[in-house]
Amino acid sequence: MVIIDSEGPFPDVAGILVARALWRYRSELAPAYLLAVLALGGAVLHLTHPQWWPWLLSVATVAAWALAMFGARVGLSLRIERFYAATVAMGGGGWLSAATALGVMFGPLPMLLAGGGFLLAVPWWTHRRRRTKVRVDRQIAAWPEIAQSVGLAGSRAQSAVVDVWGWRARFALARGQTIQDVMAKVPAIESALGTFRGAVRVFPTRDDKANRFELRVLDSDPHADAIPWPGPSVSSITEPISLGPFEDATGARVLLLRRHGLIGGVAGSGKSGGINVLMGNLSACRDVVIWAIDLKRGMELQPWASCIDRLATTPEQARAMLRDAIAVLEARADWLAANGRRVWEPTPELPALVIVVDEYAELADDAPDAAGDTDSIARRGRAVAVTLIAATQRPTQKAMGKGAVRSQMDVRVSFRVRERKDVDLILGQGMLSAGWHAQTLDAPGKFLLSAPEHDTPRRGRAYLLTDVTVAETAERHASVRPALDEVSRRALDEARMTPISEPSVLVTPSREDRTENALREALDGAPDEGLPIAHLLMITQLSRPTLYRRLSELVKAGRAVQVGRGRYKASDHVR
Repeated sequence: MVIIDSEGPFPDVAGILVARALWRYRSELAPAYLLAVLALGGAVLHLTHPQWWPWLLSVATVAAWALAMFGARVGLSLRIERFYAATVAMGGGGWLSAATALGVMFGPLPMLLAGGGFLLAVPWWTHRRRRTKVRVDRQIAAWPEIAQSVGLAGSRAQSAVVDVWGWRARFALARGQTIQDVMAKVPAIESALGTFRGAVRVFPTRDDKANRFELRVLDSDPHADAIPWPGPSVSSITEPISLGPFEDATGARVLLLRRHGLIGGVAGSGKSGGINVLMGNLSACRDVVIWAIDLKRGMELQPWASCIDRLATTPEQARAMLRDAIAVLEARADWLAANGRRVWEPTPELPALVIVVDEYAELADDAPDAAGDTDSIARRGRAVAVTLIAATQRPTQKAMGKGAVRSQMDVRVSFRVRERKDVDLILGQGMLSAGWHAQTLDAPGKFLLSAPEHDTPRRGRAYLLTDVTVAETAERHASVRPALDEVSRRALDEARMTPISEPSVLVTPSREDRTENALREALDGAPDEGLPIAHLLMITQLSRPTLYRRLSELVKAGRAVQVGRGRYKASDHVR
């Protein structure tokens, strides 16, 4: 016979279960807990300090005003949330003041407490963030079962926080598990949590411990809509450029000084938008001269022509530009050595040179002999502040000119790719297996950024510049563009004066003569309103200072006239 002692452990077990339930459902029961505290507090204060009621009412009024005015600083981002918190503070404080002065059971006070408490509890129970917190608490409580089902048995949750877009939590891994194991399980985690595909992100923790990771779960996509460009984020190449916001609203900022960049992604993925963001920031820097190559006849970069010192739109122009870039590179290196310096520090008088190449694969196909020059620039350009930025759809070895250009790119930006293997082509070998899944980017402008200061996969979205914004920005920045430094200009002049050693049967005009003829022909054929500087720069391939000097000489000689701001044509008697 088994005798059960009624005074045994069962009451203790029941108490523990009740306590656990009260704790587990603390969010749902928070209004009841608040009412209990108010009733108990009112009873105690009425018996001990009934004269305190004016002070309590004053404190409640100040607290309600502070929550209404400054609630955003404590996480109440919406106005309705601040109004609700202020109402609860004023209602609870007012009732507590009355109970302190008159007693908890005086007249209508019990009914006011019960009825008012229920009415104010309804918004709390229906509030989205509170519901999310309840759901998150339950998912965190169920994590041991989830971890077992996805192959991360032994991992445990340490903390969880609900934010605007979803929630994030810190986890400790079991012995032998790494963050790479977690990244490989992301699809399984999404299934176990019941989220939409692509909602889960995995990051190292801030202390960078190998047995920790941070899990971020999105309830909605913060990058679902295009984000208008707020304007340039820098005024110098020495500052990190913001390409757009990450999902946590922090900026995707990257330094380009003494670093080469590679931008990749399929057609329609947002590369052109990323280049526009880059150009908008570079054109605002007064210590950068911009050269550009666009072999699609300038279709992409022509809107920025007024801010570009040289724009090459044909293979011949691209070859000449890259040869000149090598001359600049070598002249700067000689100048640094002669002056006992190791690196070229950009200033408005000694600007950096950034060469932007759109659709690099076209350059490799149409001007394969230029690949050696780009390779040399990539290998030797850092110290002398000559930077190469290349954009292409698939940076294969063939597309990059069979050189070492791709391996020299420190900054990698990957927009959406069609095939998984293209992730490693753009971001580097092994990046796909490390969790950089650019093939899952689902909207134009979304990108992954890999750079020395960005070594974890975080999704960003490039700012959107409309055609109107591009035109306004280019016009605004055109007047502040710097001229090439004296060291570089002298090197270019010497290179152009060097005679051609190859014998030729035909006598061809020099480059200077061809440029002069092109300028005069353009002015002769200009309409009555004249041709803009940007158009003349593209036709002549002269640098901006040289073009202005030649135009000034032609105006003084009576061969050209300025018919408006930045517009010239041949004088009437010449025509």
